[in-house]
Amino acid sequence: MSGLPYLDAATLERLVPMGRAVTVLEEALRAGLDPEATPQRPVVDVPAGQLLLMPAATRRYAGVKAVSIAPANPERGLPRIQGTYLLFDGETLAPLAAMDGIALTSLRTPAVSALAVRHLAEPGARRLVVFGSGPQAYGHVLALREVRPVEDVTVVGRDAGRAETLATRCRALGLTARALTDEGGGPDGQVARALAEADLVACCTTAREPLFPGKLTRDGATVVAVGSHEPDARELDGDLVARATVVVEARAAALEEAGDVIIPMRRGTISSRHLAGNLAELIAGQVITGPGPRVFKSTGMAWEDLVVAAAAYEAWT
Repeated sequence: MSGLPYLDAATLERLVPMGRAVTVLEEALRAGLDPEATPQRPVVDVPAGQLLLMPAATRRYAGVKAVSIAPANPERGLPRIQGTYLLFDGETLAPLAAMDGIALTSLRTPAVSALAVRHLAEPGARRLVVFGSGPQAYGHVLALREVRPVEDVTVVGRDAGRAETLATRCRALGLTARALTDEGGGPDGQVARALAEADLVACCTTAREPLFPGKLTRDGATVVAVGSHEPDARELDGDLVARATVVVEARAAALEEAGDVIIPMRRGTISSRHLAGNLAELIAGQVITGPGPRVFKSTGMAWEDLVVAAAAYEAWT
């Protein structure tokens, strides 16, 4: 391990810009990578929170991301989520590089969403509503601009100051942007009106209950939900999921971790047959969209980390 190179956040961003991350993920799927074959991640409860281990391998590379989730950390002025990625040679399993695991997550998660949006959303989608005001929310603004002509952004956050900060960053990109904090409210609220007009909706929060009434989402709009990876937490309600063409990264992962689909199944609102396809099937043109909204539910998978980490390493070498 002596002298193992470490790729920090700035280096990862330089080596694999967002558009490149979207491209390498699509190339991997087109080359035959099967998301369903990715090992499930173990989640271990510890006194301070949780530890997640995310391994994946191809013939050329193997890798593992170790992530910690400490809910009390923000009160200490520390990140809630921390982590490190280790990349190995696929044949010898010799370590090749270590990377900032959270920066890798912040890159690959919106890139995966953008890849789904590229194949799900209406071509002229330009109005985006983002729930959340953290790194993933901003990452999704950047990523979705890579695949659709996004011009207008509404940021919905619980903290008015953070929401306005993100809206300001969006305006610095040349976008029209505003910040709202009423989180949906009544049917005549500002968020409700924004949702009714939205072409794209990105849910990037730590919410455990639905963020908005699904009936507010218009037919033809595309919603991505990335904030939860637990069977009892969700950002979308059953009404929206039942109306939508639903695509997941992998069925096996979604049926184990995605409360957005598991909870409606428990309640009999939908069945597993309601899932229109996984990401590989979407890329291959095997998903037929219905007349309602389109939903992409992401829980985050280890193959995505490996593909982007390998691209970063190859660019670095």
